[in-house]
Amino acid sequence: MEYQAITLDIAQGIAVLTLNRPAVMNALNAQMRAEITHAVKAVEGRARVLVMTGTGRAFCSGQDLGDGGNAASLDLERTLRDEYVPMLKALFDCPIPTISAVNGTAAGAGANLALAADVVIAAESASFIQAFTRIGLIPDAGGTYWLPRQMGAAKAMGAALFAEPIGARQASDWGMIWEAVPDEAFADHWRARAAHLAKGPTEAYRHVKAALRGSWGNDLDQQLLTEAQLQGKCGQTRDFREGVVAFLEKRPAVYEGR
Repeated sequence: MEYQAITLDIAQGIAVLTLNRPAVMNALNAQMRAEITHAVKAVEGRARVLVMTGTGRAFCSGQDLGDGGNAASLDLERTLRDEYVPMLKALFDCPIPTISAVNGTAAGAGANLALAADVVIAAESASFIQAFTRIGLIPDAGGTYWLPRQMGAAKAMGAALFAEPIGARQASDWGMIWEAVPDEAFADHWRARAAHLAKGPTEAYRHVKAALRGSWGNDLDQQLLTEAQLQGKCGQTRDFREGVVAFLEKRPAVYEGR
């Protein structure tokens, strides 16, 4: 696919997907959603970490309400079911670690697209806004799933009802995101984080994701069994063997991602 609403660059095991509609603060239209879905799937086997970020002053301002004509004529149920669900599932199911590098405002569906990644790193000037009730809607694009799990029920309810901006530092303090970084260090920092994951034990990362996500639906006995099963798979990888040898030889491990 030739991308027009995003860019995709892959180098040294790092895939960088950049939302690229700066004139509308990277608002999500049908084309961008399709391109994101395609790009996320396309990096499998070509990269060991995926980073999603935005061009310009915003990460993503949410749904492009001018996409396809009058906003009042939007079929929101169809759009969410047929366009947002595949995009969010592609990101959530991505077998490699995913990072949202939130460079600016993330509003509405844009905020929840960011939260769909495994790790969210934000510039301190960035903010997250569950803007939906401002126009008579509920949080969507996974917001009602991510928010209570990452912030807790009380913070999630307040964020959804009041639709107030949550600064990056506050989002970090509340557990909504992984970390907030000074603007001047932001680009170098997320690139260093991505490089760390790109050189790491990729199969172990995949099983970490599965274990933590599965824990929500398991009791202790089930989760301990899941840990044993996934650890058994990790123990069969070349990276595990390399990690043990490197530890014994007192040197940094060189992981192949398999």
